[in-house]
Amino acid sequence: MAAPLVSLRDVHRSYARGNEVVNALRGVSFDVGAAEFVVISGPSGSGKSTLLHVMAGLDRPNAGEVSLEGTPISQMPDDELTLYRRRRLGFIFQFFHLLPTLSAVDNVALPLLLDGKPPRDAELVARQRLDSLGLGPRAGHRPRELSGGEQQRVAIARALVTEPALLLADEPTGNLDSAAGAEVYRILSGLPDTLGTAIVMVTHDPGAIAHGTRSLRMVDGAIES
Repeated sequence: MAAPLVSLRDVHRSYARGNEVVNALRGVSFDVGAAEFVVISGPSGSGKSTLLHVMAGLDRPNAGEVSLEGTPISQMPDDELTLYRRRRLGFIFQFFHLLPTLSAVDNVALPLLLDGKPPRDAELVARQRLDSLGLGPRAGHRPRELSGGEQQRVAIARALVTEPALLLADEPTGNLDSAAGAEVYRILSGLPDTLGTAIVMVTHDPGAIAHGTRSLRMVDGAIES
């Protein structure tokens, strides 16, 4: 049996906030397989964003283990983990995080350029990804010239330009109106079938559960059974 893309085993993460110790993750265990769309819901402050950071190796657990395609993160050197994130993981966020001075196509091409792809080839792939999301005519526009929904689709195109195995989405519709949010959900729902990309999306929106193939709920840093 193939190893899961991501495996968490009894993961704990705490940090100090002033004189207080915040237990952001408390014994979290679950797997994510290929082409799954896992929706993790829960109230604000339940540990959902911390969970994504730990899954990506951006934050290290205090206890427990996270494995990426069978390899424990604790055994991966920092440079190897950085390459893994660049080539195998994609990220989208509530606030888009597009570079304001770059056009849509240049924002999308950036991960490929950082990985050493020739500029002309990177631009071609970026334009193809924008075209696939209905943004071809907007490729030369900067973020301020785009609507919120268009900016999020650019962010999705950027996350997918490397054809990652896993897409991590942190409240991707939280800054959008209902129509733009529905379009984002439509796009994400199709990715496991069209690209074979697995998705883990965290959200406080209970309606998002209907778009996943599996759902989990977090409360106070733990996955409810």
